[in-house]
Amino acid sequence: MEWSDDAIVLSVRALGETSAIVEALTRTHGRHLGVVRGGASRTRRPVLQPGNSVHVQWRARLSEHLGNFTIEPLRLRAGEMLEHASALAGLNAFASIAAVLPEREPHEPVYEAGEILLEAMREDGFEHWAPLYVRWEVGVLDALGFGLDLSRCAATGTNDDLRYISPRTGRAVSGEAGAPYAERLFALPPFLLGSQNASPTREEIAAALRLTEHFILERLLKPHGRDLPASRARLDALATRESE
Repeated sequence: MEWSDDAIVLSVRALGETSAIVEALTRTHGRHLGVVRGGASRTRRPVLQPGNSVHVQWRARLSEHLGNFTIEPLRLRAGEMLEHASALAGLNAFASIAAVLPEREPHEPVYEAGEILLEAMREDGFEHWAPLYVRWEVGVLDALGFGLDLSRCAATGTNDDLRYISPRTGRAVSGEAGAPYAERLFALPPFLLGSQNASPTREEIAAALRLTEHFILERLLKPHGRDLPASRARLDALATRESE
């Protein structure tokens, strides 16, 4: 068995004294693991860093085997991101949520959006890439069959004045229909509806992160006995500090 693909490195762990097991989000083969022989060497370590884009070639005798990766660098952005606390927090959150994707299940739109997001983290500040991060998490939910319905009000069917989202159903609610229950609903930041009127405020970014955090936890993690990754919780805390 053999294939090649573009990928984003998610995590690396040592295997013996000289090798490493690399977890990567590939374009067309999903989240995939493989052994990199000599991955612990001084020359390979800078390439095998979370957030780097690489080209991988995977080989195994049988498809169900772990297999071996041969990895070549494409975009080595990890070193730059390590120098900025907010970018590092975003990268760690990205890697932890990408790890929720089922192994070897292709989700090309999630990969493509991830490439755009990581480039934004590399070049821009928190308030610029954080809205992209929230949209990426919305895309992960959608890819796994738990997409949010932001097209119309769950109560009235109208697509006007959508201000809330139900924490139970993930459906949008209009201002008028949701007003009596506002304390039980999530605020729906306009940028998630595609509003181009203005850049999201930091308060809106923090609110959007709380929203996606809830659905990732309730729909993707808790059913499998898992809690929110600490790295994702730190991003939420960073957003809250940024909004103060």
